[in-house]
This record gives sequence, C-alpha cells and structure tokens, in this order.
Amino acid sequence: MNTQAQIIIVGAGMAGMTAALSLAKAGLTPLLVERQPLSEQIEPTFDGRASAIAYSCFRQWQTLGVGEALEGYACRMDEIVVTDAHLPGAATRAPSPFFLHFNAAEISDRSGNEPLGYMLENRHIRAVLYEAVVKAGIRVICPASVTQIEETANHIRLSLSIGEVISAPLAVAAEGRKSGLREHAGIKTIKRDYGQSAVVATVKMQYPHNHVAYEYFLSSGPFAILPLTDNRACLVWSESHAKAKALLEVRPELFQAHLMQRFGDFLGEVELAGPKFIYPLSMALAENMYRGRIALLGDAAHGIHPIAGQGLNLGLKDAAALAEVLVEAARLGEDLGSEIVLERYARWRRFENVSTSLIMDAFVHLFSNNNPLIRPLRDIGMGIVNNIGPARRFFMEDAGGATGDLPKLLRGEAV
Repeated sequence: MNTQAQIIIVGAGMAGMTAALSLAKAGLTPLLVERQPLSEQIEPTFDGRASAIAYSCFRQWQTLGVGEALEGYACRMDEIVVTDAHLPGAATRAPSPFFLHFNAAEISDRSGNEPLGYMLENRHIRAVLYEAVVKAGIRVICPASVTQIEETANHIRLSLSIGEVISAPLAVAAEGRKSGLREHAGIKTIKRDYGQSAVVATVKMQYPHNHVAYEYFLSSGPFAILPLTDNRACLVWSESHAKAKALLEVRPELFQAHLMQRFGDFLGEVELAGPKFIYPLSMALAENMYRGRIALLGDAAHGIHPIAGQGLNLGLKDAAALAEVLVEAARLGEDLGSEIVLERYARWRRFENVSTSLIMDAFVHLFSNNNPLIRPLRDIGMGIVNNIGPARRFFMEDAGGATGDLPKLLRGEAV
C-alpha cells in the first residue's frame, strides 16, 4: 500500500502531536507515525514525569483548542523558590541568605494574570493531545516503525514495518533523542553524559503546596519539588547513577526515610502516590535542524538537562515555528521540503535551542558541585539577581517564553 501525504511526522509524542494539530488547524494534512502503542503511553506505569509548561506554550494549546481539556490536569506555578542548599536534609535548614524568589504577581500586568507556568503530568498531556488528533481527523499509523528511507528530487519515501509505504515533500523527525531519521540524514549531535540519573516520583503532602515550586541545588544534583493537582508534587531527585538505582530498588520504608531527610517537614508528612521511575541525565544537541527533506523537532534536535524545566517547552516552540513556516510556504505554493523553506525554520529556532542547551549545561556544572571557591560566587550572583527587579522579571518572562521573536501560536494567535 502506497500513501501520499503532505507532511509526515515520525513520532507522536507531545511535541509531534502539537505540531500535527498546529498544521491541521491551518488547513494542512499531516500524517503521524508512532512505533509505541499510544494506549500504553497514557498508562501510569509508562512515564512518571510531569512537565513545567511555560505560559506562552500553554497559550499555544489554548489556541489549538486543547487548553480547556488540559486545564483540569494543570496546576499553576505562581511562585518558584531556588536555593543553593546543603546535604543532608536540604529542605530542613533555614534558606540560604542568597536565593531566588520568582512571583507571577510581578509580571501579571504583562502576562494577563497567567502563572509562571503550569505543571502537568505527561500521560495526561498525551491523552488529551491524542484525543484532539483523532477528533481533527489526523491519521496516526501506530504501532509502526520506519524500516527504510529514500529521498528523491521532490519527495521522501518511508517504508514502514506494517508494509505500507508513505511519501511526502517533508518528513519531520520527532521521535526523540534516538532519532532514526536524524541518523539517516547524517546529522551529528554534541553529546554530554552528566553521570547522573533522576529518580522521579509523585508524592502526596499533608500541607498545601500553595502552587509554589522549590528547587534545591545540591552537590549531587538538583532536587525539585514541583506542584501538581490534588496537593501532590512531582519530585525530581538527581543523584549519581549508582545512588539513583539504589533509591529505586530500596525497601519502601528506607526510601521514605531518605525522602523525609531530603524533603524536610515543611509540607508535613509526605507519602508516595505512585511508582518510582529513573531517567539518565544527558545532553544531546543536533548540529543542524534539517538536512535534505528531513527536519528535526523536539528532543530529536535538542535533549537537555531538566534543571530548569525547559526541555518540552523548546519542543513546543519548535512546533509553533515549524507550523508557521510551513503554512506560509504552502500558501505561497512553495516546496515544503525545500532548503529555502527549512532554512527559515532553522534560522528561527537555531539560536534559542543552542543557547538554552549550553546555558543549561553551564548551570549543571556551576551548581552540581560543592567547590568552596565557586559556591560563594554563585550564591552572591543569585542574591544580586534576586534584589534587582528588572533582572528578576526578565528571567520570569524569558522562562515563560514571552521574549524574543515569538511564533503566532505562542502569542495566542492562529497561524
């Protein structure tokens, strides 16, 4: 069976489905290919992570018609407290005199009473997006993997494991860090292994979190407490690979003891509200955003450390920019997979993707250590930023995705 499509998106993850919805909303006809059954991806045992969604990226979902469905799963982040802490018991000690405190109220006049961001569990995001994809009539070939890739002068042809052959002027690689399309295109990546893994778990707390997110920078890596609905929180606990594996496998009562030592008692008794997960931490930055008739999107282009929660946001910004470029090209009758079109997308996204990846990499090295020479300098730097209002507000707006040359969808406008 041979199928002709306008745009093929390989990878029906959160960024891939958002890109498909963005294109379909503007009248184009994307086709999604996903190797993992989507019914498995929304199970609680598939992915324990939650994502911090910048308020501009949430505008994108609202514009695409999925914001209302996601709001029921979203927890506002109205404040973020960042502290350079000590081991053990980071949360039990008095805050460092040098810390960062971000409050959405400071930028409410510019963001329209939007929070600093929203915390949503990944499985809920996937479920809502998939329902919207089906409702929009977007075809999803799943489960299926790409077995062969051929490029011609004006098309790219993908052979699938189910025996179907699909072709289009453009294929978008949105299948994550281990992208087969990126590898076929010969796009190299800059990689760094941080020697850390993140233990991720959802906990239920005794006292209200009041929509405040906490991040403690420890010598072993960041420890984040991120607010969720129903007075729960997503914990991101970074340790060496060996310690993280031990935390994953330790008896429940011992894990609880370690957790309370690290967490402290400022939110009362804390108990696990689901399984624990472990994710190795690394960086992988693609040297190019496209080659031939293959464009990269999301983690296929930039996998970064979750230290500031910007990973998915970068992918959603990619989706908004790519959709706008392709829609405008289609209206002009241009070849969607041509170099002149894809270079517009790459030029739009290249600087932010590279700069954010490198800044996050620098943060990891700056804060994941206990160097007696570096620590006083970084503490003083945090204190200075915290006491300069314009600098503090810039960081909040930048993290919220409200700075720079924004695609229309991130401004809440249709393409």
